Amino acid sequence: MKIGVVLSGGGIRGIAHLGVLKALKERDIEISMITGTSAGAIVGALYANGISPDEAFKIFQGTRFLSFLRPAFRGPALLNLETAIPLFKKYIPHDSFENLNIPLVVTATNFNKGELVYFDKGDLIRKVLASSCIPGVFSPIMIDGQFYVDGGVLNNFPVEPLLTQCDYVLGSSCNNLPQVDKFKNIKQVLERAAVLSINSDMKEKLKYVDFLIEPLGLGKTSIFEIKKAEEIFWLAYEETLNQISSIKEQIKLKTI
Repeated sequence: MKIGVVLSGGGIRGIAHLGVLKALKERDIEISMITGTSAGAIVGALYANGISPDEAFKIFQGTRFLSFLRPAFRGPALLNLETAIPLFKKYIPHDSFENLNIPLVVTATNFNKGELVYFDKGDLIRKVLASSCIPGVFSPIMIDGQFYVDGGVLNNFPVEPLLTQCDYVLGSSCNNLPQVDKFKNIKQVLERAAVLSINSDMKEKLKYVDFLIEPLGLGKTSIFEIKKAEEIFWLAYEETLNQISSIKEQIKLKTI
């Protein structure tokens, strides 16, 4: 039984994927393949390289990731994500898809051509970071003469590569939006519109997912709301534990 996991993008909300993976690991659900976009690509790369969810969360807390970012002077965005490459090489020194413990596919958007690209071979870190380059916030990353930005621009929930490779597909999404009755400011309006946009094809994607883990209301958290990291981690962990029995029952039925 090959179990695939798809990890959505979502900025700081992507910490939820660590909580999901922690619960799956503790309950002996072995993952055969991972796909991810943006924050999901980062979490997926760390986990696929054998770094436990607890370790990955400690890395996030201890390194203060944003301190590695530098202003992109005279560039097309506010920050340069490539300055974080040394940080990732510390934890993934081989910098290679082929040397990961679990097969990984990450998405990115070819900004020159306006096309979605799936990366699963060769150098790893630049492609994972390219998958995370939110346009306007992070400068595009050049790979083989082309500029790449966040995969979530075109596919924030890349389930497709799992469909021909896995028998059972688990989804982890961190973008569930609660209903609201009023809007406080333009920031809230813009952030809600962005989440609605990346969620627009989720109903279609769910046709291909055997089980979705999606903590309610998490989409209201800002993508840079770092102070919520620990809360997000444990919320997703508890949500997954609550669903473990159903997941295991489904997996059992598929093996019959």
